[in-house]
Amino acid sequence: MSRVLIVEDDPDVRNAVQLALRHQGHDVFAAGSGEEGLEQLRPFRPDVVVLDLMLPGMSGLDVCRRIRNRDQVPIIMVTAKGDDIDVVVGLEAGADDYVVKPVQARVLDARIRAVLRRQDTGFADGVRPRAEAHGELGIDRAGLVVTHHGRPVALAPSELRLLLTLSASPGQVFSRQQLLEAVWEHSYHGDIRLVDACVKRLRNKLGELGGDPQYIQTVRGFGYRFVSP
Repeated sequence: MSRVLIVEDDPDVRNAVQLALRHQGHDVFAAGSGEEGLEQLRPFRPDVVVLDLMLPGMSGLDVCRRIRNRDQVPIIMVTAKGDDIDVVVGLEAGADDYVVKPVQARVLDARIRAVLRRQDTGFADGVRPRAEAHGELGIDRAGLVVTHHGRPVALAPSELRLLLTLSASPGQVFSRQQLLEAVWEHSYHGDIRLVDACVKRLRNKLGELGGDPQYIQTVRGFGYRFVSP
């Protein structure tokens, strides 16, 4: 049974989502504010956080950033808007996925199960189950550990799976749609912004700020490829 922490200020939405997820077999704690949600991180130890973007007081973006500063638990952002800017800002703050209100229980449950599967060791067929060195980047596929210049790099589940998928086939160009299906298990073309936001976060964590990225290169008009120095 997975533990799901809901952070939602609307009591009607909060209760409805809580009941629906419990009906799907999840253990759920529902917090009515960002502050309460952060307080429950340690005692409840959720497997995934469902976080409303538009919270009063401490915003959902601030909550997302604070969670990422201390934990790599998967975060599914809930937004009342389909606005691209709101979604992209939330994803760049550290969210792994998102759903738009009104939330459909079956969609949210599917997203929760998908994001949890990203933490499994059973990734795509053909992935080499051994530690690899790509310049100063180390990837231990069996232990799901990534190091850069000998130091561990804390990656969220989507970031880790994206890196494992790309690095399994150095030099191969993956379209955004291919990565969306392989990493997020989505098929809706409109969600390709998940890929771009995750690539940006991953590059930042690997120290690829500006200039010509060393490991994850953009192939304009096509997608991304991993290059082993």
